[in-house]
Formats: sequence, structure tokens, C-alpha cells
Amino acid sequence: MPLLLILWIDLLTMEEFIMSKISVIGAGSVGATIANDLMIQGVASEIVLVDVNKKKALGEALDIYQGAPFCSPAVVRAGEYADVEGSDIVVITCGMARKPGMTRLDLAQVNVNILKDVAGNVTQYAPDAIYVIVSNPVDVLTYVFHKISGIPENQIIGSGTILDTSRLQSTLAKRFCISPKNVHAHVYGEHGDSQFVPWSLAHIANNHVDSYAEHSPDKDKIVWDKDYAEIEEFVKKSGAQIIENKGATFYAVAMSVVHICKCIYSDAGTALSVSTMMHGEYGVEDVCLSTLVLVDRSGVRGKIMNPLTEEELGKMRTSAEKLRSVIDQVQF
Repeated sequence: MPLLLILWIDLLTMEEFIMSKISVIGAGSVGATIANDLMIQGVASEIVLVDVNKKKALGEALDIYQGAPFCSPAVVRAGEYADVEGSDIVVITCGMARKPGMTRLDLAQVNVNILKDVAGNVTQYAPDAIYVIVSNPVDVLTYVFHKISGIPENQIIGSGTILDTSRLQSTLAKRFCISPKNVHAHVYGEHGDSQFVPWSLAHIANNHVDSYAEHSPDKDKIVWDKDYAEIEEFVKKSGAQIIENKGATFYAVAMSVVHICKCIYSDAGTALSVSTMMHGEYGVEDVCLSTLVLVDRSGVRGKIMNPLTEEELGKMRTSAEKLRSVIDQVQF
């Protein structure tokens, strides 16, 4: 390849890199870990941390940035709301953390109040950004953000069940002695107790989950008794178990959010189980919950309408009804 062409390609790549800016609202354990992972993985050239505790945001930004020599070139800094201007992506993590014994839905009103304040401040400076809502209860807060922010729907993504899906895929990978990347199974519905797995769609290396073992070279190692309920219970309880043991969850959720950001920067379109506004799909309307969605530079490209069984449709609608009941109780 001619040297001039190589230099031109490098310049285009650098120009695209320089233009990448992600702001993280909330410098607690989740927000700071997201910023750190963004830095390590070279996702953005500028990362801004904003928090009401400015001293905490500054300390986290300094700590992360001082590892810059080991990563791709990037600037990490603390800032005010005005500093989110020009962001491609704004990640919202602020809010009260879930404590032992507390469900995500217990958090609803207090975190809705925090979100209302944040939305009013941040959207005026970054109206064109894609917003990734991470704070819990994420489906309720994603819905509220839709209603109060004035941001177009395609620019709003709730992290939804992407972490639950990762938990599902990783535990199935162990069961079937295969890489998680070869496990195609997802969690739908609420990021919470009413979530469910559409097992009719679960595949491993092009085989339905129930038939993979008989076709696998590891069939003598695999024990599979269609343990649907056991696995779903494990996925649902994983977050609470981690909180009970270490007080909070932030590593895996940060990795999942950084993955969303990477998919947003891609033109390819990636299928993710994230929370978006429903408009009659699967008989569900005017709530945000997780289905498979294509995500790219436009944000939400659209939903992938995979066929569900009648039982699965019932679970989807039950999940929507549970979320609707919470939405109807919060003030926003």
C-alpha cells in the first residue's frame, strides 16, 4: 500500500478517535469503573466525570488518567454539566445504590427525583448525544427519561438486561463446556424479578440448547436436565448475592456498559438485550423493558422481533404489567 494512502488512513482514524467523547454522570463505584474501563479499552479520546461530589469526581479522574501511559491516548477529567457539551454518549449512573435486602424497585422514587434533576441539567448541553441509562430501577428510569428529557427515542438506551444476559450466557457456557461467545441466549423483560429467558430462542453453536449436548464432542461431560428454573433463579439472584458478599456490584455492569458504548460507535449494528420504549411489540405498550435491539451509531436502530411462544408472551406481558404498576406510583 502506498505510504501516502497509509498516512491518509491513519489521519482519518485519528480524526475519528479525537472526536470520540463520553461523559459519565455519577462518579460512584459504577461510574468510576465505567470510566476506567473506557480508558483501558480505548473507547473514547475524552472521558468526562460529573458528580455532585466534585472532589470525588476529581479524585477518580486523576486516578484513572494517571494510567494513561499504559492505554490508548485519552484525556480523563472531572467537569460540570456544561462540560458534557459535544459528547457522543452520556452514561447516567447517579443515584442511590441498592443495599442488601433492597429490590431495584424499592429505589424508584428517590432515583426518579435524582434523574429529574440530572436530565434538566445535562440535556441542554448535549441534545444530540446518545444516552445510556444505568441507574436502577433502570427500566423505570429509562421510561421517565423518555418522558421528561425531550431526547428522541432512538437516542435513549437503558442498560436493561444486558448484564443478566451476560450472567445467563456465562453460566450456560460452564454447563456446556464452551465459550460464552457461542451461547446465544438472552434475558427479556424487566431488569429484576419478573425477567425471563425465552428458552425457545436459546441456541448454542447453532443447536437449540436442549439438543446441543448430543451433538457436542463434550457430551460425556455435559449434564443437562433442562434446568430452566434453576438457571433463571441463579441469574435473578446473582446481583443480590454479590451485594450480600461485597456490598455492591460494579465490575460486570461496567463491562456491559462499555460494550454498549463500543456497539454505539460501530456501524455494523449489534443485537443487545437493552431497555427501550415499547409501542405494541409483543402486546406491550408504553413501558420500557428489554428485548433484542439493534444498536449502532444512531443509537436504537430498531427491535428484532423474534417469535415467542404463548407462554413467553405471557411472561413478557406480566413483566410489563409489573413495571407499569411501579411507573403509575412514582411522581415525575
